[in-house]
Amino acid sequence: MQPVMDRGDLEAFMRAEFPQMAARFSVREVRPYGITVTMRAGEADLRPGGTVSGPAMFALADCAFYLATLAMIGPKALTVTTSLAIDFMRKPGPGDMRAEARILKLGRSLSVGDVMLYSEGMEPPVAHANVTYSIPPRG
Repeated sequence: MQPVMDRGDLEAFMRAEFPQMAARFSVREVRPYGITVTMRAGEADLRPGGTVSGPAMFALADCAFYLATLAMIGPKALTVTTSLAIDFMRKPGPGDMRAEARILKLGRSLSVGDVMLYSEGMEPPVAHANVTYSIPPRG
């Protein structure tokens, strides 16, 4: 199954529905059942010690999986997170971050998958999230 929304569609959706978030996140690649999203980490995203905070990384994982799901099902704004568990594996640097999201199962009512998070300039992942989204009923 091919995505029904491309990069431009997803970014336009974010600007229209979530303008407060659209400036922070950029869609880099859309593929069947997956997406690459980057987050511009600003001063407000840092915690003491000069590392990107856990809540900022959580937001990136959540946004990336939301966009991956919408890419496959279309612009259903009421698609919502039902579960997101994140494991922090190593300390990210203070710069931008990248999320690689993949959908492992896409059903009528749930989208289940995971997201790997990477810090700019670091090769190994810094966090891993397991995510489930609820898809609103048709009609």
